[in-house]
Amino acid sequence: MNAFREYGLSIVLALFFTLSWVVQTIAGWVEFVAEQAEHGESPAVFGDSGYVWPWLQATFENWQSEFLQLFTFVVLTAILIHRKSHESRDDQDRMEQEVQEILVTVRELRERQEGSK
Repeated sequence: MNAFREYGLSIVLALFFTLSWVVQTIAGWVEFVAEQAEHGESPAVFGDSGYVWPWLQATFENWQSEFLQLFTFVVLTAILIHRKSHESRDDQDRMEQEVQEILVTVRELRERQEGSK
């Protein structure tokens, strides 16, 4: 149970990924078999007209779409600002400015103390 506590998010995401991939594979196979039957052909997994080719195409189209979407979101988040959003740096910038002001004040106080000695 310790592994699940420490890696629960990764485990659950891997399970969701695997489950969705299995469902995609089964649904695609059922569709492929129906298309082959319409054309009077027998379904095959491998070969020139096997299921593996449409399965790979669907898989990589999904992955390409997801990676493009994620990449776009990350790049736009790094460039653009939406005030008060979790991805925005506006609170961090304000906090950094306040910290700098505090540091300047502390330095001035130290200089005054050292000068009065």
